[in-house]
Amino acid sequence: MKNALLGKKVAIFIPVYNAAATLPIVLERIPKELKKLVQEIFVIDNASADNSHLIGIGYKHQKGIHNLNIYRNEKNQGYGGSQKKAYSYCIQRGYDIVVMLHGDAQYAPEEIPKILEPILYDHADMVFGSRMRGNPLAGGMPLYKYIGNRILTKIENLVLGLQLSEFHSGFRAFNCKSLQQVPFELCSNDYYFDTDILIQFKLKNLKIMECAIPTHYGEESHSPSPRQLLSYTMNILFTLFNLILHRNKLRYFKKFDV
Repeated sequence: MKNALLGKKVAIFIPVYNAAATLPIVLERIPKELKKLVQEIFVIDNASADNSHLIGIGYKHQKGIHNLNIYRNEKNQGYGGSQKKAYSYCIQRGYDIVVMLHGDAQYAPEEIPKILEPILYDHADMVFGSRMRGNPLAGGMPLYKYIGNRILTKIENLVLGLQLSEFHSGFRAFNCKSLQQVPFELCSNDYYFDTDILIQFKLKNLKIMECAIPTHYGEESHSPSPRQLLSYTMNILFTLFNLILHRNKLRYFKKFDV
């Protein structure tokens, strides 16, 4: 792993929203050797109401991490909007790989090497950590979320012809050259950006891989409310319906024209 990383420019992107309490924990848990080897670790604070970005700046100076940078959106651009900004940033700087790690400590930073490995060795264009390949209920995932995830994933697999264990993990790594092959800037600015870009990678016949990760749902994790989950589900179903229309040339959607 170390030798493979030496030849690559890797960035770790941490989207943050009201994560002042968890951001230092996430940064601290990134493996020390990895912190030294990656080109950049950057945080995008999405106009948090708390002092997340100041906490990040304080951590950078306290620990003396030269390759840690903290950015802040003055207006909330949405979860998807922050990803668009991050991936464009990585492409502009000539990075080879970008890893997205949430700032609320829901995903284990210790698993980053596992997420990176398939891309480092050119086995995948995109990799994500799947909670469903582990034991999500033991990790605290609420039963209604587990059932909803399973049902929605089955529908998505059916429409897309995939066999993924889930579509809804936010712990991901991308080959930046592969990102340039899809119009990710046309994906949603909302949470279902994650599904939009998976669809684009599938339509472009790019290789998607998943690996098992532990599940952690704690009080500090930012989980959507049932109302937000319902909206998220309906938006994904609507997106799949639009994809079917696009495939059958009944309606054109630019984001699916890859």
